[in-house]
Amino acid sequence: MGIMGDITEPRWLSDEEQHVWRSYLHATTLLEDHLDRQLQRDAGMPHIYYGLLVQLSQAPRRRLRMTELAKSAKITRSRLSHAIARLEKNGWVLRENCPSDKRGQFARLTDEGMDVLRRTAPGHVAAVRHALFDRLAPEQVLQLGEIMRVMAEGLEPADPDADLPWLR
Repeated sequence: MGIMGDITEPRWLSDEEQHVWRSYLHATTLLEDHLDRQLQRDAGMPHIYYGLLVQLSQAPRRRLRMTELAKSAKITRSRLSHAIARLEKNGWVLRENCPSDKRGQFARLTDEGMDVLRRTAPGHVAAVRHALFDRLAPEQVLQLGEIMRVMAEGLEPADPDADLPWLR
């Protein structure tokens, strides 16, 4: 039986798979909340904004095309535009027009944004260590890394032109 109108029984999760799935959802939700609270407290920004600043800090000349930034952050262009507007208001990022493409724009990390990142990074890495790495044995860290790599590879779109939210 195929997908086209045929009725097939779903492959339900086993009790153990259901337990692992719910534990994964619970842990990732708590981790994201933990990191958001730390970054809000220390820098007045959510975790996603911190990630954007990090990506810009690692880019050549601390700037990326908005489409590339949306793609690497896995967020829609409209959500990215809103985030960049907030970061611009703080003086941490500037938008620059692309000279070779009239519709294209770059986001560039300012010196002030780099300073905020430098001040915030130690607290953020401490929060990540406390929440994740300090709780795992070295072999568990390696296992988690391998599991996440396999998951990411399996979810990466095979078609580069796929209709993905961060390409809209």
